This record gives sequence, structure tokens and C-alpha cells, in this order.
Amino acid sequence: MSVVLQAARPTAPTVPADVAAHALPAPATTCLPALVGTGLPVPLVDGTTVAHANLDLAASAPALRSVADRVAALLPYHASVHRGAGYASTVCTAALEWARTTVGRFVGARSDDVVVFTRNTTDALNLLAGAVPGAVLCLDVEHHANLLAWRGGEHRVLRAAATVDATLAQLRAALEARPTALVAITGASNVTGEVLPLAEIADLAHSHGARLVVDAAQLAPHRRVDIAARGIDYVALSGHKLYAPYGTGALVGRRDWLDVATPYLAGGGAVVRVDAVGDGSPAEVTWTAAPHRHEAGTPNVPGAVALATACEALDAVIDEAAPAHERALSERLDAGLADIPGVRTLRIWHDAPDRVGVHSLTVDGYPAALVAAYLSAEHGISVRDGKFCAHPLLARLTGWAEGAVRASLGLGTTAADVDRLLAALRTLVTDGPGVAYECVDGRWLPTADGRDTDPLGLGIGDEVTGAGRGCGH
Repeated sequence: MSVVLQAARPTAPTVPADVAAHALPAPATTCLPALVGTGLPVPLVDGTTVAHANLDLAASAPALRSVADRVAALLPYHASVHRGAGYASTVCTAALEWARTTVGRFVGARSDDVVVFTRNTTDALNLLAGAVPGAVLCLDVEHHANLLAWRGGEHRVLRAAATVDATLAQLRAALEARPTALVAITGASNVTGEVLPLAEIADLAHSHGARLVVDAAQLAPHRRVDIAARGIDYVALSGHKLYAPYGTGALVGRRDWLDVATPYLAGGGAVVRVDAVGDGSPAEVTWTAAPHRHEAGTPNVPGAVALATACEALDAVIDEAAPAHERALSERLDAGLADIPGVRTLRIWHDAPDRVGVHSLTVDGYPAALVAAYLSAEHGISVRDGKFCAHPLLARLTGWAEGAVRASLGLGTTAADVDRLLAALRTLVTDGPGVAYECVDGRWLPTADGRDTDPLGLGIGDEVTGAGRGCGH
């Protein structure tokens, strides 16, 4: 069964050369790291092709060119790690430990902190969940990674207040009311981009005998994360949001809990000695210390090197050039969105001390998933739609509507990308979509869509592209 939305116009619109945002000057050109895929040609539903405007960086950011080059240089040395005597093995072992040191330096790790490589932020937080010797307190604005990892036992979810100051007061009251081992806080909201005062929260946690872990998946690509300077105990992050490929993240922080926790995985590399007693009892194991205690099995060396290389590149621009570029684009986008009737932007706290380039919005009369489909099919613009793995927060901000649309900015985003998005939204609001759309098998699509969905020639059928995703979810 399909639901068809009829087109209001017979042809796709021409994006106007000027929109309201042009009242603001374009951000100055800065020397920022180059991305793989810049200028990627993408097809439109009318049969033409345009350069991709990728405004979905908060979900997964393209790899940096320096990252791709470093991984390509490493691959000929592909060999075992830590336990091989061959030359290629020693190269890979050295590269892995260089990556560990580099990631730690990027986040301001203390000399006795440990860097554990994981698959992503979710993996890192679940690893830490097995090491916390007590109750965890988090806010209801968190991404599911920093909400679901702490379910059960004495763990608590605190409803955030309408302001940052009031939220901190509630955190203080909650810590005073009950013993807590760990406070788990997002560094930057993946829905609104708002940043909390992390140093102040760290002091608050410590004054009540608790530690602080920061979900830095959205913060680390945009702002300096210095855990030693801010008093943060643990930080979790993902490579695929830091301009590296999928599959590698890290948990960085204090060693003591991790050194005595049950190993996250049981297997080779995590042990000092194993003795089989031979009487039917389980093998007797002496586990090693962190980080290797939690990294059983052969590690993802190219992934770790890719993550570290991205950190190395970001380290040179994260304090000035990258934030200045992003803030100028965010101001441009905010001004343009405010000028479009029926568009509402989402915020948690208007008194947040900082905000990264993550902007969520709704468009009156249009499901978020349809807006995203329209932007892609008719304008070559990628955004995210849905509830962004933050269901409690979206329920508060939208009342469990069809979700929202999220445009996220970063390295590689241009003023032209922002203006293109604003022009497309203005056209949608004033004229409607240029073609008809229907929700089929859980996905909004143009009713007549001739775009090639398998440019890699993998034999992927159309039935795969919408699997597992309901309209508006």
C-alpha cells in the first residue's frame, strides 16, 4: 500500500541565485583539510546531475584526503599486530600504538589515562558501562548511545530543564539526593548542536564523588575536547564523525576502573596467561591490563590509523579556523531559516554557552522524511530526517510528530551549500514539490524515479534501498 502526495508543479524548480541569506557575507576562505568526494556528481529525478551538497555530516562525515592517503600507504604492510616478528608486523604494531598516542593527545589525555579502541561511540559507552562500580546519572536529551548503555540497576535519567542553569541545578539536586558513580553527558546535542559547560559539570560531579563521561561524538569534530583541562574523566568518540571511515572509535580516560573490569571481549590479546585445568572446569585466566584487556582479537589497524590521522589533521584547525568557518555558516543558515514561513528550528536551551553546526527543523505541512526525499531528488542535497536516535528529546521538541529534518555543517560545507538548502526550502514552502512522491515500503520516493541506485555495480535491487526504515521514523 502506498500513500501518494501529488506534485504542485509539473517540473523541478530552478534554484534562484539569491536568497535572503545573501544579506550576510560569505565566510572567508580558510585553509581547511580537503575531503574525499568533494564535488561528487549526484543525479536528480529530472535526469540532470549536480554536485552533491552534503549537509548530513553529523551522521557520517566523508574521510579527509590525508586519511585516505595514509590508509592507502599502510595497506601494503597488512600483517599481524603485537605478536608477529616480521617486518610488516612491526610496522603495523608501531602504527597502531602511534594511533593510540595520537588520539590521546588530540583529546588532552592525562599521562596515566588509557586509550581503548572500539568500533564507535556506542561501543565505547557500552564498554564503560561494564566498568562503572555504581549508579549512573544522565539527561533525557541524550543520543540513545548515551541513554541505553546505562539501563537497569540504580541508573537514572534526569529530565533536562528549560535552561542550562536550571538543568545544572537539577543535576546538583539529583547528585545530592543519591550516591552516583558516573554522570554521563553529551558534549554537543546531535539534534540541536547545543553545548553544555563541561568543566562546570565535571566540577559538580567531582564535588559529589562522581566521575564524568562525555559523549563527544558530535563535539569532537567541531570543538577542542581537552579532558585534562576540563576535568573530564572519560570521553567517547567515533571516527566516522571525525572525517575517518566507519568502524573505529575510542574510549579515553582513567585507567583504574578499566584495569579491574571484566574484559569487554574474551579472547586472544587480552590475557597474560591461560591454564586449562583438565577436570572439566573453565580455563583459569590471568587478564592483562587496559587497553589490551578490552581489545581481544586482531584490531582494526587501518581504522585506528585513519582515526588518528583525522585527529592529527583536525588538531591544526580545531581551535580557530574550523569553528570560525562553521559559525559563519551557521549564522547564515539561521538567518535564512528565520525568513522562511512555516519553518521552525528546534532548540533545547537558548542559554547554551556554545552551539556546533547542527540544525534541526520542521516544515509545516510536510513530513520530515518527505522533505529529505525532496531535497535529495530535486536538489542533490543530503540531510537527515527522523528522530535521530534521540526519541525522548524529539518527543519533547515535536510531540512525536514525524520527526524533524537535520542539516549539519562542517569541513567542506560552503556558503553555496547553505544558500542552496535555503532556496530549496523556500521553493517547497511557496510552490510545493516538483514531482509526486509516495511512501512505499517505509520510504518516501518520487513516484517516477529513474536515478541509478547502484553506481558501484554491486547488483543492489531497489527493494534494498528502503528496507528497515518507516516513513517518518
